[in-house]
Amino acid sequence: MATELRIDALLPQEMATRAEYLGVRKAEMPLLTMFSLAILAGAFIGLGAMFATTTAAETASVFPYGVVRVLTGFVFCLGLVLVIVGGAELFTGNNLIIMAWAGGKVSTSALLRNWFIVYIGNFVGSIAMALLVFASRQYLFGNGSVGYTALGIANSKVQLGFSQAVALGVLCNILVCLAVWLTFSARSTIDKIAAILFPITAFVAAGFEHSIANMYFVPMGLLIKNYAPLFAAASNIDLTNLTWSAFLINNLLPVTIGNIFGGSVFVAAVYWSIFLRRKPNSLER
Repeated sequence: MATELRIDALLPQEMATRAEYLGVRKAEMPLLTMFSLAILAGAFIGLGAMFATTTAAETASVFPYGVVRVLTGFVFCLGLVLVIVGGAELFTGNNLIIMAWAGGKVSTSALLRNWFIVYIGNFVGSIAMALLVFASRQYLFGNGSVGYTALGIANSKVQLGFSQAVALGVLCNILVCLAVWLTFSARSTIDKIAAILFPITAFVAAGFEHSIANMYFVPMGLLIKNYAPLFAAASNIDLTNLTWSAFLINNLLPVTIGNIFGGSVFVAAVYWSIFLRRKPNSLER
């Protein structure tokens, strides 16, 4: 009998099987390849963050708050589109490897190896993109509005309380991992892009916290503060609390914890338990 040709999206059960297969592939990837793709992902998310910063510049004086946030979120989608379609390794999306780990197809050491290497690679790529954008003096565009917006974004992120940052990180990676999960149903590039748009726009519009995006947003503000002090002073923003230690301790640490919990538990573990967990045989005693 001929196999039926399907052109529609994969069903959730098929998506779970694909997620498990991809989790194994990611965990078994050679270290150098993994690290290189992680650097790319950090740079790609940095490009999305740069696009979002530019879009947000001065738009608050033209559009209501909600509209500005939606526009900012929409353009930020560029980052995950580049990661998924272009091919790169993103720490937050890789929390879905839990689906393969829970089924015993990926060891704990392989899971943690992937997360560690990809996280470091993402950090390197994000910082490199921030340095490149700063060197381009793009922050001076729009009569300096782009730079003032970058400073405001960075400064607001280091003001968060620890528990608040964790909660915002949880909510963020629920949406990010749902976006990646939805791309598992896709059969074309357009399908993948469409699957990404709404969840990613939602997390940015809502003001949730993404650890890898923050590896661009906050360092960009720090670079402007430390290496363009006259410009930073002209912003009339109190930047006293915008420091590297505040970034690492007050933002990156709690947001990363929240991202791991949100993606691993609320998305990966939930879908694994529904679709992949071995169901007990009713005849077994």
